Amino acid sequence: MDDESALIERAKTDKEAFGELYELYAERIYKYIYYRTSNHAEAEDLTSRVFERALKHIGRYENRGVPFSAWLYRIAHNLVANYHRDRSRRQLISLDNISQWHIHEDGPELAIETDEDKETLLRAVHRLPADRRDLLLMKYVEKMPNAEIGDIMGRSEGAIKSLYHRTLLTLRAELGKDKKPAPKRRSFSRRQG
Repeated sequence: MDDESALIERAKTDKEAFGELYELYAERIYKYIYYRTSNHAEAEDLTSRVFERALKHIGRYENRGVPFSAWLYRIAHNLVANYHRDRSRRQLISLDNISQWHIHEDGPELAIETDEDKETLLRAVHRLPADRRDLLLMKYVEKMPNAEIGDIMGRSEGAIKSLYHRTLLTLRAELGKDKKPAPKRRSFSRRQG
């Protein structure tokens, strides 16, 4: 962390040092933006704008005990919010390409069931409000701690824990709605006459 702090201080006056920061964080910021926009070209454009803004304001950056990445994610969060507001369209997280899905195939039936479960989960996640989708993205895709998520979302760590808990309860309820009860068997009896 001391090395990063020194690099950040150097980046305030040295563009090569800022380039090193860019190399450290560009891919993570791009992924975050891509999951929020589902568009490669827009994600590339917004990522470059994040770093343009960071370069412009790095002289005013102060280490307040949270990772430097939180500052970058906060810039990205604001730019993505503006992007969606300007275009007046609903935010969606494209979770289809998440590499974390692993299937331990024991046969085609299990693979089909797993795919159906993923589809059900994705539908439920897409129905969540944007802040809850963002929370899940940062927690499960970016693997961020609650404190860093809170800094990015402008909330306390306790508020993030509470939001996470409520989000899981909402998802559990949504998933419960999507489960269809097993069909009832009808018994037919012959009428003898």
